[in-house]
Amino acid sequence: MGIFDKFKGKAEGLKDKAGDLVDQHGDKVGEGLDKAGHLIDEKTGGKYGDKIDQGVEKAKEGLDNLDGQNDDIPDKNRPA
Repeated sequence: MGIFDKFKGKAEGLKDKAGDLVDQHGDKVGEGLDKAGHLIDEKTGGKYGDKIDQGVEKAKEGLDNLDGQNDDIPDKNRPA
């Protein structure tokens, strides 16, 4: 077993743990991402608001799809 195989195994384990966390606390994860986006938007004076919103949505989609389903992070802009 090579070093990259070990890293791959660890990465898969972390992905599974993250997926479980999102399954259990998807609403809080979504709220945290929204808060982070708002903070960044404030710090940049609203200059990059559209890009920040897109990034937050992509992060939500990526985290929500860790288990292959789009059902854990509620958002009024996306179907659950």
